[in-house]
Amino acid sequence: GEDGPTHQPVEQTSSLRLIPNMNVWRPCDAVESVAAWKSAIEKIDGPSCLMFTRQGTDKQQRNAAQVKDIAKGGYVLKDSVGKPDAIIIATGSEVGIAMTAAEQLGNKIRVVSMPCTNIFDKQDSIYKESVLPSSVTTRIAVESGQGDFWYKYVGLNGAVISQDSFGESAPGAVLFKHFGFTVENVVKTVKQTLEN
Repeated sequence: GEDGPTHQPVEQTSSLRLIPNMNVWRPCDAVESVAAWKSAIEKIDGPSCLMFTRQGTDKQQRNAAQVKDIAKGGYVLKDSVGKPDAIIIATGSEVGIAMTAAEQLGNKIRVVSMPCTNIFDKQDSIYKESVLPSSVTTRIAVESGQGDFWYKYVGLNGAVISQDSFGESAPGAVLFKHFGFTVENVVKTVKQTLEN
């Protein structure tokens, strides 16, 4: 199939993020890819890893401040009206799914794009609090890989949509549906998490 055994390393992204001084980027579109490339070129204290999807992704709409904040590793891509009821954190090709789910869920959902957790974790507490306010404990992370890494962001009241088993051989869209990386599953998970 299109995505077969060579594209099933569900643990690889998490493992790479644990390497000291390495920045691991999972850009969601061309704009984040440019920011990742710029960061990698300018980094002098260690390597960078840029991980791309084989499938096409939609370009996300951003203002100038959001484009600048990509360099901070994580930023608010879609804000809520007032305090958010829930925050969806996504990375790479899953950002588009998160954005569509947030649109269906309404105005009280924030979407955070987290292309580089290594860099986001090094930001000061004021910036991190502005992106992931501690007063909002209903958080859902979405990444097509092993999910344990994301619990440090979603906490005890959150949920992680991830892939914790090796894959199958099929086209990417079929596999995303099989493993639950769909708008419908994100919407359902957000609603269930809000109810708990």
